[in-house]
Amino acid sequence: MLSLLSILSSICSQAISKAFPSLETWTPELTQSTKEHFGHYQCNDAMKLARVLKQAPKGIAEAIVAQIPQEPFSSIEIAGAGFINFTFSRSFLEQQLQEFTKALKLGYRVSDPKKIIVDFSSPNIAKDMHVGHLRSTIIGDSLARILTYVGHNVLRLNHIGDWGTAFGMLITYLQEHPSDYDNLENLTNLYKKAHERFSTDEEFKKRSQKNVVALQAQEPHAIILWEKICETSERAFEKIYDILDITIEIRGESFYNSLLPDIIHDLEKKNLITISNHAKCVFHETFSIPFMVQKSDGGYNYATTDLAAMRYRIEQDHADRIFIVTDLGQSLHFQLLEATAIAAGYLQPGMFSHVGFGLVLDSEGKKFKTRSGENIKLWELLMTAIKKAEEALRAHRPDLTDDEIKARAPVIGINAIKYSDLSSHRTSDYVFSFEKMLRFEGNTAMFLLYAYVRIQGIKRRLGLSQLLLEGPIEIQEPAEEALVLALLRFPEALESTIRELCPHLLTDYLYNLTHKFNAFFRDCHIENSPYAKSRLFLCALVEKVLATGMHLLGLKTLERL
Repeated sequence: MLSLLSILSSICSQAISKAFPSLETWTPELTQSTKEHFGHYQCNDAMKLARVLKQAPKGIAEAIVAQIPQEPFSSIEIAGAGFINFTFSRSFLEQQLQEFTKALKLGYRVSDPKKIIVDFSSPNIAKDMHVGHLRSTIIGDSLARILTYVGHNVLRLNHIGDWGTAFGMLITYLQEHPSDYDNLENLTNLYKKAHERFSTDEEFKKRSQKNVVALQAQEPHAIILWEKICETSERAFEKIYDILDITIEIRGESFYNSLLPDIIHDLEKKNLITISNHAKCVFHETFSIPFMVQKSDGGYNYATTDLAAMRYRIEQDHADRIFIVTDLGQSLHFQLLEATAIAAGYLQPGMFSHVGFGLVLDSEGKKFKTRSGENIKLWELLMTAIKKAEEALRAHRPDLTDDEIKARAPVIGINAIKYSDLSSHRTSDYVFSFEKMLRFEGNTAMFLLYAYVRIQGIKRRLGLSQLLLEGPIEIQEPAEEALVLALLRFPEALESTIRELCPHLLTDYLYNLTHKFNAFFRDCHIENSPYAKSRLFLCALVEKVLATGMHLLGLKTLERL
């Protein structure tokens, strides 16, 4: 179905072209009204057109309105200097809600589905996942869920760091100190010790470099240890992905090793390589620094691997779009990568987006770390969230048994962490606070979950096993109209989230929908009401949209709190 915004855009576009034939291709600028007394939507084009047409904006607005049919509006008003405020009629909203219900049952589908790769999470082998991986993992997962929901073919890739000098020194240390490295904690400690030796012991460093060469040559003694290290790390990662409900395919840096020589050869063949300080680089006029693709010693680097990955994803995976979700600190690298891939002919402009994000901060506004200055391990953070959720449940629901608390706490704790992150603007830093994220009020996961649970309570009270997504819709009260309008804006929320690649636009929508539902619940009685069927239908739609929206954010629902 078309969103309300799309319907209005078509109406306004036709009106503008009729009023001003020279503006046949003009795209209207429409926004949701920020206050209810301004109607449902606002058109701001008259102010922009005043500069183009050299006319007064109010006169332009009047000319546009004169070309707009009364249906499907209850009012069209010109306010201020030339703002046009639109209010849809209740009968039109009722009709649109029936169409919305059909679309909700079938699922939304874009008209032109694409093959999209979402590259996210990307931890390093032999190291614990830490809080820095949290944002990439849950932002990437949410975007992948949303893109899949609207019909795109999405490949989720985990570009783990599983190659390089680090493995040479780790293999060397393990050869010297055969020990139990079958769990990541031991492996991480061994990595720290190996790194210390590598920095201080020249002989150890030379042997480590030889082991890097042995690894690159696929010598059995090196490969066996490398595979063991990778398997141990991946098991630890999988524990975290399981608790976060993340599905992702591992395709690490090593996957592209055999493709690296041909990348250099291809760039040379296309005259893109310049030798700078004995290294092979690609220079771009728009950047002050080059993109180094081969080091002076002949070795490859992250840039070579990323370029090979980009080429493979286009030529072999047949991706139409590629999104890489990492911190904003890597934005220059990805700008250079995109420019090089376009220059080499691997990529067309507009096919790639670096989905950058800000930092996680502590209460003092500093980078979120332990007291000793180390990165906070992600597993420990998640376990703390579940423990805090247990404490919150015991405080709010002293009547619950231990089993009931332990069953609900993981959902509440993990939901809280995810929502707190996703509700922050992707490119902004945000302050991590268990206290705020576990509140029942405000823009939190608990606020949404409480509304969902409230609907389950309505079903139990009325003796219904489920609410049907069908029936009459009769808008009688302002709270009903506001709720219907909020429901109908779900497609707009999906469209804007995908366009901006910002999940906070979906959380904002769900938060607003929940507010409208709470007002409806307060003002519109269901039991013994002549409009009970219509109001139960609205409850069913809110239940469906909340459950769908929460799923798209990677959140889970509960029947009871």
